Amino acid sequence: MSNDRSYLTALQDYYARHHALPSYASIGNLLGLRSKSSVAALVARLKLAGFVDSTPDRRLAPTRRFFERPLADSPVHAGLPNPIDDAPTDALTLDDYLIERPSQTVLVRVKGDSMQDAGILDGDLVVVRPEGALEIFGVMVGLVRKTA
Repeated sequence: MSNDRSYLTALQDYYARHHALPSYASIGNLLGLRSKSSVAALVARLKLAGFVDSTPDRRLAPTRRFFERPLADSPVHAGLPNPIDDAPTDALTLDDYLIERPSQTVLVRVKGDSMQDAGILDGDLVVVRPEGALEIFGVMVGLVRKTA
């Protein structure tokens, strides 16, 4: 599984650009694998590791694990730059930390600077979910409907 990590990152980058995984033939071209059996063996290893699965129509689909990001063992220190280890010890998906109800959650780009005191800056993306009540000192995104 020595090259599998680099193959996986190439597939993740492909998915980020195209929102789909490539066909077996395209995987071979993308990764420089010359034979169909090499591609099939790689896909089998990625399936076994839980990164991809097959859909009912036999296409490849990413699993939740496909979207995990490495979690570095070393913390980032504020202040002057410090080197960080390249050896992550764990992985996580951001959804696990940010999104409780995916079907009711949207990302909204911030425009303006009225929330900068809360650390929310122009151009930031915020995760928004509907709530019944605002928490004390919470941040609210409200929908203002224009009237004709």
